[in-house]
Amino acid sequence: MNPLQSNSLPPSYFDKIYGQDPDPWKFETSEYEANKYAATIAALPKERYQSAFEIGGSIGVLTEKLQKHCDSLLSVDVSKLAQDKAIERCRHLSNVKFDIMRVPEQYPDEMFDLTLVSEVGYYWSWEDLKKSQHCILEHLEPGGHLLLVHWTLYARDYPLSGDEVHDSFFELTSKLRHLKGQREEEYRLDLFERV
Repeated sequence: MNPLQSNSLPPSYFDKIYGQDPDPWKFETSEYEANKYAATIAALPKERYQSAFEIGGSIGVLTEKLQKHCDSLLSVDVSKLAQDKAIERCRHLSNVKFDIMRVPEQYPDEMFDLTLVSEVGYYWSWEDLKKSQHCILEHLEPGGHLLLVHWTLYARDYPLSGDEVHDSFFELTSKLRHLKGQREEEYRLDLFERV
């Protein structure tokens, strides 16, 4: 845990970043992102999900790929600037819904058979990570899948590291069963099933 950063990063942090660059992490053009997205989709153990939830959908590059495997996909983000781009990208897709939502303070009421937490967990404080885990578990159907994908290198601004986020889910063995783990040079992927 970053001792200098004990609070979750606020929406204003992301609005500032997206205000300066509409694709600040090069989701549309980076070979790293393209390879990671391919691995993310390949890790899904089912061909189709009834109701999926993507936390931190950003500008919708992964959302567009993920929706092909979902009857219904809800993608949320804290930044309206980012989500406006995602809505434009996915405007032709009737199975995708969007909402501005700050997890864990806000969480949808419905149940999901897939929850994706990709490149967002390390923006939470330790306390908010624990609250988010509770919300995720409460709204993940038995047998449903939780897929985590995070960058693992050091980032000065982030309250947590990717490894801290993933390792914390391994402590929930009474509620989650680990199905798959994959570690690459700069990111980590872990798939769990709700028991």
